[in-house]
Amino acid sequence: MRRIVFSVGLLISIATASFAEETASPPACVMAKPGKLLFRDDLKAQPDKRDWRYGPGTWTIAEGVLKGTEKAADKHGAVLRRPQKFRDAIIRYDFKLDGAKATTLSINDAKEHVCRVLLRPGAMTVRKDDHDHDGPDKAVEFETKQVPLKAGVWHTLVVEVQGAEMVATLDGQHTAFGSHELLNCEKANFGFTIAGEAVSFRNVQVWEALPNSNWPAKKAELEKSRAAAPSKATPNKKS
Repeated sequence: MRRIVFSVGLLISIATASFAEETASPPACVMAKPGKLLFRDDLKAQPDKRDWRYGPGTWTIAEGVLKGTEKAADKHGAVLRRPQKFRDAIIRYDFKLDGAKATTLSINDAKEHVCRVLLRPGAMTVRKDDHDHDGPDKAVEFETKQVPLKAGVWHTLVVEVQGAEMVATLDGQHTAFGSHELLNCEKANFGFTIAGEAVSFRNVQVWEALPNSNWPAKKAELEKSRAAAPSKATPNKKS
């Protein structure tokens, strides 16, 4: 009987520890407060097609993590998307440039692109995407930061979207942000894109984004810093 009780207790402890592991360690944020954990995938195994939508490119497990590569024959960057309905959310993941020219975190509604973070060697850009292709709307670059983003090195990106605002933080040190009314919408999915050879990914988490009373003061600090070293926030050409 004691062995049975001990075994049951051990199983409960393991289950509790596993649950705690699943819900622990929300990312450090700038604009929002993390709420509930909405989705998690460590990407150590091939992404389940029930959880992810495969687009162009090759997506395989290499050295224990997900590796995506653009295929020239596709004539399109590599794409992998996660269906995830949300309005406000925090998306956190690790990535490593393995020869790619660039990679993005793309956030979309049911029909069009909404916004993205563009990452390439030496720079990070946050922008609102062109939302109507042939219409009057155009992409708007919010901010580009020169950052020590190097090939072959793991980096962590945290992207917060709340209302009409978005904030991207690289490695907990480099922050870029912006706002546009079209960001304040229901989103349908987010995904990774790759231009060039390869990018590795791991530890994707999506958290509920809750209001943070400290954001106005922090935003003022960021705006002051940006004013001291201004970056252009002008409409981009459609792509």
